[in-house]
Amino acid sequence: QVQLVASVGGMVQAGGSLRLPCVVSGRTFSRSALGWFRRAPGKEREYGAAISRSGVIPDYVDSVKGRFTISRDNAKNTVYLQMDSLKPEDTAVYYCAAANAGTLYTIPTRGELEYDYWGQGTQVTVSS
Repeated sequence: QVQLVASVGGMVQAGGSLRLPCVVSGRTFSRSALGWFRRAPGKEREYGAAISRSGVIPDYVDSVKGRFTISRDNAKNTVYLQMDSLKPEDTAVYYCAAANAGTLYTIPTRGELEYDYWGQGTQVTVSS
């Protein structure tokens, strides 16, 4: 059984930084593209970022581009989301996800249906 476990998020002031790790077990980690989604209060869950199997190709939604960095450590079966210059509108529950789609150098499309396995979600709160 595939499991994705994200550590507890946190609370930070606007302009601050936070790093979210997510450990993937039960699957060959290197065969999965990995992504981060988020659900803000009162809104639908939305795509945030993804990284290819090789770790070479990242992708970001415009609202986080230049502030967030996705990376992966295949030796530790862990995907990270480094979040800098945080804004109050980044407040959300963050979900890591793994996809069978994509290749070494391509990213799955940005829809939720591309992702096969999901973490439990972790709360990130940014205060103004």
